Amino acid sequence: MNRPYRLVLPSKGRLHQPALELARDAGIDVGGSGRALAAHCSRWDIEVLFARSADIPVWLADGAVDAAIAGRNDLVEHGSRAREVAALGFGRCALRMAVPAEAPIDRIEQLDGRRVATSYPRTTGAHLAAAGVQAEITTLGGSVELAPRLQAADAVCDLVSTGDTLRANGLRAIDTVLESEAVLAARDTAVRGHDRLTDELATVMASVVAARDRRYLMLNAPDDALDRIVELLPGMDSPTVLPLAHGGMHAVHAVVSQDEVVGLLAPLRAAGARSLLVLPIHNLIP
Repeated sequence: MNRPYRLVLPSKGRLHQPALELARDAGIDVGGSGRALAAHCSRWDIEVLFARSADIPVWLADGAVDAAIAGRNDLVEHGSRAREVAALGFGRCALRMAVPAEAPIDRIEQLDGRRVATSYPRTTGAHLAAAGVQAEITTLGGSVELAPRLQAADAVCDLVSTGDTLRANGLRAIDTVLESEAVLAARDTAVRGHDRLTDELATVMASVVAARDRRYLMLNAPDDALDRIVELLPGMDSPTVLPLAHGGMHAVHAVVSQDEVVGLLAPLRAAGARSLLVLPIHNLIP
């Protein structure tokens, strides 16, 4: 088969905008709006396509595309054999089993013989079966949380981000079925020569994700304060320490968490650090 490498991204929904931003940060040209059905990226020499999240596993299984940014929950529900190449750090959520807050049900085993409403019948059924639970599964396309209120189900199995929707509908979670996030997935059988490009995409995307919550901290330290300053730095590895052209001073470089920066500046200054500079990092390979 002789065709271009194809990468598919979600065309809408909660993963659409973060996937666009990641693709652009990774050097993939997805067009001006990112809403055209297809675009060509000359830098990578790939076709970028857009599809509904629920259709992406179908395209991967069919071999129509080589790789995709997709939710792990969609891949599992489809029974996809696609390879998960890299976790992408956004779209985190969980498929959870929940019951009415006042229901005398605290364990999944207590759902035996009861009704469960879900938009994920395959995943839900497999999880219940693994627990030895026989339940009647009702498949709904949306508004799953309403099923117990309408007495159409005793429990629901639905995708949860914060849990606010469950609580607002008088439900409480009793079990986690699946932890999910956006992933870069590749078809299980690669087109000749396309594995290398998949690995390159994975490396670049992972480097963008790893860099997002990190900052590059640079400072100058007098020699008599160097040990105190280095002890304050919680970098990924040991900080880089370099002598300056003029004696008595060293430059100190470290990669630190974005959340740690604000708490570090005052102690570093008090310890004697000078010329502190904090820079964003665009790519990071740990």
